[in-house]
Amino acid sequence: MADNVVVLGVTKTTSLIFDEEFSQLQKVEVIPYNIKYSKALPVAVKLLLDAPRIFNVIKQERKQLEQIIKDYKIDVVISDNRFGMSSKNVESIYISHQLNVQAGIFSEFANKIHHHYIKQFNAVWVPDFEDEKLCLAGKLSHHHALKNVKYLGPLSRLQVMSSKENGSDYLCLLSGPEPLRTELERILIEKANQSDKKICIVRGTNKKRKSFVNKNITITDAPSANELSQWIIDSKIVVCRSGYSTLMDLHQLNKQSCVLIPTPGQEEQEYLANYWSQKPGFKIIHEKDLKSFSFS
Repeated sequence: MADNVVVLGVTKTTSLIFDEEFSQLQKVEVIPYNIKYSKALPVAVKLLLDAPRIFNVIKQERKQLEQIIKDYKIDVVISDNRFGMSSKNVESIYISHQLNVQAGIFSEFANKIHHHYIKQFNAVWVPDFEDEKLCLAGKLSHHHALKNVKYLGPLSRLQVMSSKENGSDYLCLLSGPEPLRTELERILIEKANQSDKKICIVRGTNKKRKSFVNKNITITDAPSANELSQWIIDSKIVVCRSGYSTLMDLHQLNKQSCVLIPTPGQEEQEYLANYWSQKPGFKIIHEKDLKSFSFS
């Protein structure tokens, strides 16, 4: 195992994290999906309208994958929610927490498409507990019609550390697609400027920032895993989207004081926010209701 060579497929967006965390690994740039969410349309509708372009990207990435397999002598492909990253020539594994897609009235249709692509892989790895009473993704991570499913347990790059003094009162973790990430950043910085609390904002992007901030606010773009672990542990309250990767990080660090803001129109995050808000210490607030929110 130690002699195996790992090649990471990255986009310009994901390379921000991978260059920091896995600087020693070989990397190859893969075709991005470039999915952008709408402020007005539900995600399912936006994806439906964008489907012809996405299907074309899937065809392109299949061709690119075969070339990558040839160039790097790949034996196993592990795809993180990328439909076209499967090959009949090598073992192909699909990773996803969402076997049961939530897309409102389009759920049945979305699941048919999703399962069509999943079945082209040799196996499915799910980063969650198999026990439905313990699972972090609720009904998202279970679909009994699918075969060759293996549950890995929650995954996180973060590490449990000892708490230090003088942590932030609020730690805001920004993530997700544009323009919604930028819009949430604008709202939270505006709210933070009205507060005297110690607030740290992790932007999750290297896009240029224009907002002025008071001295009680610390802003960073993309901290290392160790830095982020320490900030989460030391903070009193975490404010974040209800994306599954973020929730797994919170679980890993046993963080129990959180405000979840689901991405507007994204059924998956709406479901996860409601599911997690049943846990002690977790609150949900919708973006349209942030006018009443304050760092107090």
